[in-house]
Amino acid sequence: WCLRMSLTPIRGCLLDLPWEDILLPHILCHLPLQQLLSLQRVSKSFQSLIQLYLANMRCFDSSQIRPAIPRDAFVNLLKENKVLQQLALQNCSDWLTDCELLPVIEQNHHLHQIQLKGCAQLSRHALVSISLSCPNLRQLSLAHCDWVDSLSLRSLADHCKALEAVDLTACRQLKDEAICYLVQKCSRLKSLSLAVNANVGDVAVEETAKCCPELEHLDLTGCLRVKNDSIRVLAEYCPKLRSLKVKHCHNVAESSLSVLRSRGVELDVEPPLQRALVLLQDVVGFAPFINLQI
Repeated sequence: WCLRMSLTPIRGCLLDLPWEDILLPHILCHLPLQQLLSLQRVSKSFQSLIQLYLANMRCFDSSQIRPAIPRDAFVNLLKENKVLQQLALQNCSDWLTDCELLPVIEQNHHLHQIQLKGCAQLSRHALVSISLSCPNLRQLSLAHCDWVDSLSLRSLADHCKALEAVDLTACRQLKDEAICYLVQKCSRLKSLSLAVNANVGDVAVEETAKCCPELEHLDLTGCLRVKNDSIRVLAEYCPKLRSLKVKHCHNVAESSLSVLRSRGVELDVEPPLQRALVLLQDVVGFAPFINLQI
């Protein structure tokens, strides 16, 4: 009997592996969130395992759940989690309000990356809560969040001075004064988007250049009040600039961009000659035959 037992292979179960030492950090972390949620229906043991995983999850991206995550599911998934570091909720705009977001923010003080692009039903209280609860915040996207105002942005600037990337695309309430306050307090910024904001002009761009010497990426797409003078200041004060977007900035000309172009800065507008040739090719179709050496 003893010999027969020694020759019989031992069949184990996945759940027999140590949960916190093996399953959570080395196996479950490689599975898509959608599949993990499906595992909850296998058995009560799997349900307990997944709940433990969710409570210890460092990164939550709602786009991993198809179709879009329902409100109640979002609340249940994160209600026990206090260790989140990254939170991306860009496809929750249909239902996400302060009621659902604030409890998550207020119990997760280690967040360093938050993505709220297009979450239009939030209010300024969401940004104030982020500023008070997330002192280690590095990256924040508030693109197309019309509710962002100067007071809530000041709160962010006062409490999250380690910010390195901020996306304020189409935050139309913001004016030069608010942007100036942000960059004065958050001088470590490497990436900033002020795109599609008619209230942003030279004052904000020049202050950004002078206060943020580490700036690498700046998006001014559609900022109609930005002119050549501020672009020249940008070239003077930001030696690490790698990319600049000025498409649809009708008051920015090649005379100010040429310095940046000569330094190898990536620009989203073509040089005048190349732009003219492309236009000519589109119109009459013979630009490729032009001898560019003439």
